[in-house]
Amino acid sequence: MSRPMAVLAASFILFDNAVCVMSRFVLLDGQLLFFTALTLLSAATFQNVSKYAEPFSRRWWTWLMMTGFSLGCVISSKWIGLFCVILVGIATIDDLFRKFCERIPWEDYTLHWLARINGLIVLPIVIYTLCFWVHFKLLYRTGSGEHKMSANFQARLLGSKLNSQPYDVTYGAFVDIRSLYNGPGLLHSHIDRYPSMSRQQQVTCFPHRDTNNVWQLHKARGIAADYALDKIEFINHGDVVQLVHNQTGATLRSSKQFLAPLTTSHFEVAAENITDASDDGISNWRVEVVKQKHSKRSDKRLHAMTTVFRLRHVSMGCILRVGSRRLPKWGWNQSEVTCLPDGTHKKNVKSADVLWYVEHNVNTRVLKDDLSKYVKSNFLVDMVQLNIEMGKTNNGLSPDRDKYNALESEAWSWPFLVYPMRMVGWGDKAIKYYEIGNPLLWWASAIVCIMYPFRLLYWLARQRRQCSDWRPGELLEFWDNSKLLWGGWALHYVPFFLMSRVLYIHHYLPALYFALLQLAFDLDLFFKHWRRGRYLHLAAWCIGVVVCLVFLYFLPFTYGWDRPAKELAGRKWLNTWNVYEDLYAM
Repeated sequence: MSRPMAVLAASFILFDNAVCVMSRFVLLDGQLLFFTALTLLSAATFQNVSKYAEPFSRRWWTWLMMTGFSLGCVISSKWIGLFCVILVGIATIDDLFRKFCERIPWEDYTLHWLARINGLIVLPIVIYTLCFWVHFKLLYRTGSGEHKMSANFQARLLGSKLNSQPYDVTYGAFVDIRSLYNGPGLLHSHIDRYPSMSRQQQVTCFPHRDTNNVWQLHKARGIAADYALDKIEFINHGDVVQLVHNQTGATLRSSKQFLAPLTTSHFEVAAENITDASDDGISNWRVEVVKQKHSKRSDKRLHAMTTVFRLRHVSMGCILRVGSRRLPKWGWNQSEVTCLPDGTHKKNVKSADVLWYVEHNVNTRVLKDDLSKYVKSNFLVDMVQLNIEMGKTNNGLSPDRDKYNALESEAWSWPFLVYPMRMVGWGDKAIKYYEIGNPLLWWASAIVCIMYPFRLLYWLARQRRQCSDWRPGELLEFWDNSKLLWGGWALHYVPFFLMSRVLYIHHYLPALYFALLQLAFDLDLFFKHWRRGRYLHLAAWCIGVVVCLVFLYFLPFTYGWDRPAKELAGRKWLNTWNVYEDLYAM
């Protein structure tokens, strides 16, 4: 690309209103666009260096590693950066295939593969991982989203209720008990009853924090105690306890008379008012300590967060268990809790579905401790879990197809700027920001990108018929120079047609960046061939001035308008633009 058109391409980015207005808000799109541009610069430079410079030279390695670094940064900004990774991956495969066709020595070809694996795969993964390491180090206090992470992670956060609690568990303590089996959550009960069998209060597992998850630990049936006045007694391995539901006063129990509602080979677990119990001992459970997680202590005392234990029914020998099966609507689709028969009283039952730990321990008579001293969490596990939760949150942003939303828009409307977006409130005295691009740039770049594959096919067909207007090697050079631009636009735009999540017009900005560069590239190609480039400089200046004037014309939308929006009615170029009235609002 000639220098005048390169400057024009930069002015396209500089004088686009949508790109400018997004930079005025604390959003991630600015960082995403910066690292997208850095990735394109690095990948294009490395492509040129690979063509003309010595392989494995210092310059060659510098731009390879710079490409990998920028890939790690762009995907760390937003997951949309993954499209940049795919773009560079496709270009790399194309480059390696050409080297294969050139029949270079196998030793050199293998080195090219290894270099690209390290620079374009390993390095981005290291950068992505390092960003999360820094994230965890800087954000060490509790926050509104902590509940989505593991209990061990939460216990390390300053200000979290899991961080500051009594470490030793005593009789009379109010506890939340979580299953070690991933998914079901916390031991739970509510006022709803089983529709058959005992017809007593349901006992389930519930994944979220709730007041119905709290149980008080009592001594065995028949032993009277005043937990507010009596001497504090710690719970140890082998001790017998009762679990009394804090909200309803019902006691956890199991009986051979009733089978579980779904897993009929197990016994039902329910909560029953102790005064109505007909058989002695059906509410007694023995604590069997299995291990102390992340703790140097080898004692058999029950501790919050670190002690993994079983609850074995004293009279029947069955073990409290939760599996993956969920109760029907009458059980609120919560996980079924059963008592697993174990007549031999085996001591080696250590599967996760029968193991539990105290997640939260409350006893006003016992001093709170800093549990970060005892609890550890694995960084890689935390990173994977956070990424899973990020994916769930992203997938949960589903649009309501039956309800009009002025902020949302469909992907087909973006290139032609059909539905710009109001960024803030639209009252007469409010400062109004309108996410609208430079219409000339958006429309022209959309036409150029849509027509690109048809033009390429036309030129290939003419070359095949040996009536091409291109000189030898020019078409291949055109492809090498434009594939990253058009490919970047297509990869950053087409996938949105397949997404079911909520979409906004600013999702088009990374694709727009590539489209604007493609527009400048095509203008450069046209004016180089028209009159042999005689008017290239003049054309660049004229187009740049027109683009700048349109940018200034829409400037009130970009830098804020604090007067009635109706005064800007003349800037409504399409009927679908809700500049001062929304025709689709009900």
